[in-house]
Amino acid sequence: MILVTGATGKVGRSVVSQLLDEGQQVRVLTRHPARAAFPGEVDVVAGDLGQPGTLPAAIEGTQRAFLFPVHGRLHAFLDLARGSRLDRVVLLSSAAVTMPHPNAIARVHLDSEHVTASAGLPWTFVRPTAFMANDLAWAPAIKSHGVVRAPYGKAVTVPIDERDIAAVAVSALLHDGHAGRSYTITGPEPFTQIDRVYQLAGVLQRPLHFEEQAPGEFRQQMSTMPAHVTDSLLELLASRVDATPEITDTVQQVTGRPPRTYRQWAAHHATDFSKTP
Repeated sequence: MILVTGATGKVGRSVVSQLLDEGQQVRVLTRHPARAAFPGEVDVVAGDLGQPGTLPAAIEGTQRAFLFPVHGRLHAFLDLARGSRLDRVVLLSSAAVTMPHPNAIARVHLDSEHVTASAGLPWTFVRPTAFMANDLAWAPAIKSHGVVRAPYGKAVTVPIDERDIAAVAVSALLHDGHAGRSYTITGPEPFTQIDRVYQLAGVLQRPLHFEEQAPGEFRQQMSTMPAHVTDSLLELLASRVDATPEITDTVQQVTGRPPRTYRQWAAHHATDFSKTP
């Protein structure tokens, strides 16, 4: 039995789906079982990484776990795991931890990695760059008026499909040789934000436009997010304007196939960006 935490997220759902495709028994931990909508063969357990009393039922009988990085809430899970039959943990981390000068986001993930590595269990860290799925936040604007507004349009990243992040995690869960490894994974192509909008336009076959947004306006738009997180996002985007980012071949090496392109991701999510007929 393999336990998946964060199973209702973009990566977590894909981890569940791919494990089922491999014929594995899967258990998920979720705060809202009635709304989780998993296939019938999935063992759904009500609980939360932040509520230690709910964790024994989730861990009992499992051998491996995909661990979502809930900052400050991994200790109880890992303490229980160490005393159980669980013998492998794959942690979703971030490529931000490899930055020469870690920002607030990177420091949170570094802490999660440290806690996991110190637990005394075999571990693997999966460190993706920016998720292609982050661009789903543009969907309402694209549907309504075909204009995406964001700061630092010329910031260059190498975004990765959430299905490829999951594929690396699933390989680490199912196959030997991944213990103690940290995998920084990227997509196959660098893009500015402007580039990605025009990639979407090509897939959707409709005109789309990018408009530069002032950082101050972005801060107001993200007012529900902690200020230090917003500042870190802006600093990161600013540092990547006209940059030449590293592209890794980790997805190919771990899974045996190349990562999906942005255009493939966009085609897969075309209905998310399309107007309702």
